[in-house]
Amino acid sequence: MINMHHAHLMASDIETTIAFWRDGFDAEVAYDVTFAGARNVFLRVGTGRIHLYDQAPKTVGQGTVHHVGIQTDELEAVVERVRALGWSVTDIRTEPTAAYAMVKGPDNLLVETFQPDPAQVPAHLHEFFGVSSVS
Repeated sequence: MINMHHAHLMASDIETTIAFWRDGFDAEVAYDVTFAGARNVFLRVGTGRIHLYDQAPKTVGQGTVHHVGIQTDELEAVVERVRALGWSVTDIRTEPTAAYAMVKGPDNLLVETFQPDPAQVPAHLHEFFGVSSVS
């Protein structure tokens, strides 16, 4: 079995980064430990995981990680919540199979927050996106 376990992100201000994910995306701290000489924090975001390393990124903004994708079935509520926390969020955009908004988080990390439309997602992608057919 091979599963993607986590995205590893460097954090110039780990407390701000934890708060961003916790307050904006309902993340939960699963593990907080000093490892390899630095604080390491594992977060659960729904069924996904993010591993934060308490060290500033060598560069900020888009680089090796273009964005992190967060799927939700409450796009408008998440966008409102993240905006209320003071983070930059684009307007919600609609494509044929999903709606999305881009959030600029700590260290200028882009977070694509999206909501698939089950009626428009092709059947062969239902399992991938965790959606069911709409009758």
